[in-house]
Amino acid sequence: MLEFSNMSTSPLPNSPMFELPLFPLNTVLFPGMPLHLHIFEERYKKMVQLCIERSVPFGVVLIRHGVEALGALAEPYSIGCTARIIEMEPLIEGRMNIVAVGQERFSTVILDSKKAPFLTGIVQAFPLSDPDPQAIHDAGQRLKPWLKRYLGMLAESESMEIEIPEIPDDPQTLAYLGAISLQVPNGEKQGFLSVETTGDLLEKLSAAYRREVALLGGMMNRKPGSIKSFSVN
Repeated sequence: MLEFSNMSTSPLPNSPMFELPLFPLNTVLFPGMPLHLHIFEERYKKMVQLCIERSVPFGVVLIRHGVEALGALAEPYSIGCTARIIEMEPLIEGRMNIVAVGQERFSTVILDSKKAPFLTGIVQAFPLSDPDPQAIHDAGQRLKPWLKRYLGMLAESESMEIEIPEIPDDPQTLAYLGAISLQVPNGEKQGFLSVETTGDLLEKLSAAYRREVALLGGMMNRKPGSIKSFSVN
């Protein structure tokens, strides 16, 4: 068993621990985010069946070292997100397609690769904290226009229609929508997932969106016939 004892993040001091089956993926899952998976490995067939039979979630954790499938169990990051299965399509040979949705962040305290064919963890809830409601509200207001601008520019740069979602007023929901929508490497996404407070997450996302809007603007302006219609000021 591996203990995550040197974490820079802190779960709730009095949060009860619970056991959770873990699915290491090359994906960072956030609360509210849908997840579509094709299950074909025997170990994950067993894990999914267990979750369905017991009506329990599994935990999605980003792979730090290793491979997603057909290899030794990967070493994951300690911060992940629970996933609740909402749809399951059975296929031949016990394979299945599932749809899950992200629910709650957690912090892994003990990782066990021996108890089951898949990883299991003793975990604690790791919700965002909201120490300053007014500062969080203000940070959310700063993020909103950048999120809207980014999605519009992304649709234009890819020459496709993107249905821009209604921007929520709730700061945590807004923060998670921002983290889900931003197309950046998984390492940066994992950093967003590991932030402790809603205010810090909103501020980090605003900085990332300003950067990505500038990059997209530069790419679009270099395309022949592009329209210079966006400002990053």
